[in-house]
Amino acid sequence: MFPYLDFNKCFAQKVTPIDTIKPNKGNTGEQLKQIKAVKVKLLSDSAGTQPKKSRFIDTTFRNKYGDLLNDDIKFNPRYPMWKPTVEVLGINVFTNALDRALGEDFSHVGPSTWNYNINKGWEWDSDRFGINFIGHPYTGSMYFNAARSQGYNYLQSIPFAIGGSLIWEYFGETTRPSYNDVINTPVNGAFLGEIFYRLSSNILDDRTRGANRVLREITAGLIDPVRGLNRLLQGKSFRHTTTEVYQKEPLNVTLFAGVHKINDANSTVFGTGPTEILLNVQLDYGNPFEDIYRKPFDFFRLRTEFSFGSGRKLLDNLTGYGILFGDNTNIGKLSVMYGAFQYDDYWDNKTFELGAIGLGGGVFTKYPISKDVVLYTNAHFALVPLAGNSTRFGPDTSQVRDYTYNDGLEAKFESTINFGKYASASFVYYYFLMHTYVGAKGNNAISILKPRVTFRLVENISLGFEHFIYYDDRYLKGLSGIHSVRTEQKIFLSWFLEDQQRKGRYN
Repeated sequence: MFPYLDFNKCFAQKVTPIDTIKPNKGNTGEQLKQIKAVKVKLLSDSAGTQPKKSRFIDTTFRNKYGDLLNDDIKFNPRYPMWKPTVEVLGINVFTNALDRALGEDFSHVGPSTWNYNINKGWEWDSDRFGINFIGHPYTGSMYFNAARSQGYNYLQSIPFAIGGSLIWEYFGETTRPSYNDVINTPVNGAFLGEIFYRLSSNILDDRTRGANRVLREITAGLIDPVRGLNRLLQGKSFRHTTTEVYQKEPLNVTLFAGVHKINDANSTVFGTGPTEILLNVQLDYGNPFEDIYRKPFDFFRLRTEFSFGSGRKLLDNLTGYGILFGDNTNIGKLSVMYGAFQYDDYWDNKTFELGAIGLGGGVFTKYPISKDVVLYTNAHFALVPLAGNSTRFGPDTSQVRDYTYNDGLEAKFESTINFGKYASASFVYYYFLMHTYVGAKGNNAISILKPRVTFRLVENISLGFEHFIYYDDRYLKGLSGIHSVRTEQKIFLSWFLEDQQRKGRYN
């Protein structure tokens, strides 16, 4: 008896990858356009969930869209450990030098300050909210990508973020090492770092040449500066390949622009208060309903919103989640993805401050009510090991800490119903239960409610309205409860850039 052979798989492995360009067979740019057109035609998400298996790809190494499931190690080898270690040290030296140039007193370090930090030990620092919950995670993303961009995977890169944070806390500044920084820097640093790495991979293409290649390298370098530097040092910025060498997942981008009304009084709608210009970018990476084995951040969402017009705070909020591991199933017409996620929440506006790290579970579902009407939902529950929360008096403009440190729980629910391409209605609800362990003792229940509707105007441009409600219930030890309800209204135009391999407006 002959052993069983899967002839389809054997055949697929011998087929030249669909993303291959052929040297001396015409213009590289034209070949890439043809490759893209073929992939969209043969492997697009025409069914709304995922394309059928194709003989043109080996699904062991590629997803259903013909893209690599991992970076090609032949072109992205892992470099010796000393190289990312030296780079992490260099990031700290550069950051300290930049702080000195800006006249920051805490940057004047030396043997005496190092000895002080080692002997005095740890504390909860008093840095401003944005420094602790955005500044430190961004620095952590650079430590992380010092390794990630040199061939280390997600888990292997995290120790470099931890090490970089510890070195900075003891030797990079005169203030004592802080508990919050050594948590925030590596944990949210890995979150942002992996997202930056994945986004830059979607932009890079070593098959391209000329102005197209230059633009890709510059854009990817702006998104992930450490990777951009390493590509120059490694010679990858000028390398040419015939096949794709980076993992790429379908990416939908939504751009919002409009006006943002902030009401000063409780429970008012379009009341007195500032009106600002809002700009918002939402990135949806990966198809949650594609049935594949998922590594960390093969699927993620990142949403940032900027407000311009009043006050010094421009970054209103940054929220997102990334899958750590998960699986898929189908129940009749219902498509389901479930798994473990990491969550990042950063809210810093005129109404409140809230920064939270979350680790927990989530479920995503898709249910086609009819051919054109589709309901998407996702629900999450997570533990919050570290959070920063504005005091009972709300955020201020001082240069000292105006927030408490907390742990707690968070729950999130998002649901969107799409009426073809013509309209959508969504309902978003976030709930945070915070217990203060540094600051005024007590508990704080925060709810954020965001109903929204959009109507298509032309092509992928829609007009939308969002009503934002912030509920704040504080129960401080020895004091009576504090309850407030604040509202905001947003009117905007949205531009939806849909990847043909990830169809659907998933919230």
